[in-house]
Amino acid sequence: MTVESNRKTAIVTGAAGGMGYGIAERLGRDGFNVVLADIQADLLAGSVKALKAEGLSVEGVACDIGVQSDVQDLAAKTREFFGPIDVLVNNAGISPKKNGKKEAIEDLTYDGWNRVLAVNLSSHFLLAQEAIRDMKKSGWGRIVNISSQGGRTRPQWAGAHYTASKSGVIGFTRALALDLGPFGVTANCIAPGRIITPMANVISSASNDAFIKEIPVGFFGEPKDIAGPISFLVSEDARFVNGAVLDVNGGSFMG
Repeated sequence: MTVESNRKTAIVTGAAGGMGYGIAERLGRDGFNVVLADIQADLLAGSVKALKAEGLSVEGVACDIGVQSDVQDLAAKTREFFGPIDVLVNNAGISPKKNGKKEAIEDLTYDGWNRVLAVNLSSHFLLAQEAIRDMKKSGWGRIVNISSQGGRTRPQWAGAHYTASKSGVIGFTRALALDLGPFGVTANCIAPGRIITPMANVISSASNDAFIKEIPVGFFGEPKDIAGPISFLVSEDARFVNGAVLDVNGGSFMG
C-alpha cells in the first residue's frame, strides 16, 4: 500500500463491528491511516474489506489485546503498514452477562474478573506504552480511551468487574494527560451511555425498555454519535482539551 506522507496513523481496538467500526470508518474518512484491531478474525477481515472498498486507507490485525505479546505485535504491524502511531483509540471492551443479566459479585470467578480487567483496562496501559514511544518522538499524539456511563455512576446492568475496569479507565486517562501533556500528547476519555451495538443487545429487551425511559432525548445512541466526538478529540482543534471525560449519553447521566 502506498502511504501518503502527510497522513497520520491511528489504531482503533475492537473495530471489527459496532462502535469500533464506526470510529474506524470516521477516522478513515477524516484522512487517517487506520489499523483495525479485533479478536474476531473473520468479522475483522470483512470489515477491513468493506472499508477498503470505500477507498479508505485501512489494515486489520487480528489479536487479543488482553495479551501483552499480541499488543506488541499489533504495534509492530501498525508501524510496518503505515509508520509511527499518532492516534490511539482504546475502544475494545467486554461485559460478560449470565442469561442477559449481570452476575452477583459473589458469583464472579477470579479468572473472569481478571479477564475483564485485562481487556477493558490493562490493554489501555499496554497500548499506550507502545504508542507513547512514537508520540514523544514526533512531539504530537492523541489518545482517546472509552470508559462507560457504568464507570461514572451506579452500575445498573454491568457487573462489578466491568464497572471497576471502566472507572479505572478514567483514572488512567487522567494520569496519561498529566504525564504526556508536556510532550504535545493529549489523552481524553469518552463515557458512552447506551449505544446500539451487539454488546448492548446482550441484555434483555425489557431492560433496554427501562433504560430508554431514563434518556431525556428519548433514543439510544449509534456508533456515529461516538465517532463524531472522537473525530474532534483527535484533531488539532482539540489541542487544549486534555484529561477530559466527555459524557455522551443523551442526558441519562449529567456529571
